[in-house]
Amino acid sequence: MKTNVLIIEDNEQNMYMLSYLLKGENYNVIQAYSGTSGIESAKECKPDIILLDIQLPEMDGYMVASKLREIKDLKLTPIIVVTSYAMPGDREKAIESGATGYIEKPINPDTFITQMKSFLPKNL
Repeated sequence: MKTNVLIIEDNEQNMYMLSYLLKGENYNVIQAYSGTSGIESAKECKPDIILLDIQLPEMDGYMVASKLREIKDLKLTPIIVVTSYAMPGDREKAIESGATGYIEKPINPDTFITQMKSFLPKNL
């Protein structure tokens, strides 16, 4: 069975790149372009992994992560922040809001999947 990855990302180019890389590794990709639609998609599809941008319309990724952690079925789902926010304290703020891991943009296409997997339970 394929691993379901929900990408919450408002930038078309970033969404395309992440989707392309994941599909190439046989992941099933679900796309959401805002925080609100990402939360709704997560409730519906209960993904195995969530990739989350910080700078989103409607609500930022920190708020999205904390709201996702309030949903019983998603409490243990890995949430990996993928963002260009790279100031001191941003990683800590992401983890405090409920993220499992943090990957800075621009991503390296050659190492992204390995980076992502480093934050996942061994069975995914």
